[in-house]
Amino acid sequence: MQAVILAAGIAKRLRPLTDNTPKCLLKVGKTNLLHRTLDNLISNGINDFVFVLGYRGNMIMDYLNKNFSTINKTVLTNPDYENNNNSYSLWMTKDCVKDSMLLLDSDILFDKEIIDKLLKSGHGNCLAVNVTENLDEEQIKVIIDDENKILHIGKEINIKESAGESIGIEKFDKYYLKELYNILDRKIVKENNVNEFYEASFQEIIDKNDLRNSIFGIDVSDYDCMEIDTVDDYNYASNLYSNLKS
Repeated sequence: MQAVILAAGIAKRLRPLTDNTPKCLLKVGKTNLLHRTLDNLISNGINDFVFVLGYRGNMIMDYLNKNFSTINKTVLTNPDYENNNNSYSLWMTKDCVKDSMLLLDSDILFDKEIIDKLLKSGHGNCLAVNVTENLDEEQIKVIIDDENKILHIGKEINIKESAGESIGIEKFDKYYLKELYNILDRKIVKENNVNEFYEASFQEIIDKNDLRNSIFGIDVSDYDCMEIDTVDDYNYASNLYSNLKS
């Protein structure tokens, strides 16, 4: 299994913190978001990584070479990261992923047990859901059925109908990825639709109602997890981890 980590974005909402530093290298507690993510994955037996870099990618590459020189890594550069979205970065990995995949955004602060829970879920395709009523319009929300199968995913979902937030960690099998990359290829190559969240392609697969490609929501609300999008998010996380001294 490979882990794909998307780290191309410019993180405008975190300025001025990201004026000179990519979001994933912002320090929270004793170390940065990227280091925590890799430690969490490696501790779960993952040692094969695909990175998509963009904004200040040279800084991320230098950090990887200095601190994670022994991992197996493929590094791609999104050349137009200011004008496209994470669906484009994900599409770029289509020739690098050989089998199943863990997909992660690079701006998530999370407990390593979340990875373990996804890997042991028994589902080929699943994603981590913070089950909560404390939601806002900017979060990627999900609607699930009684079997925890995801019916709808996206920012536009009515908060009252949502089970919670998709935190940006997914697991997909080879069969699902073939369909996902075909959709991304059509959207980006044929339709020039480069500025979309990848969850829109998840929804397209869901709408086809192919049981083999069902995605299940895994409740991870018992574990610490948050996405760092704003300066307020960062300050909250920094205070929390400073108190925990970790």
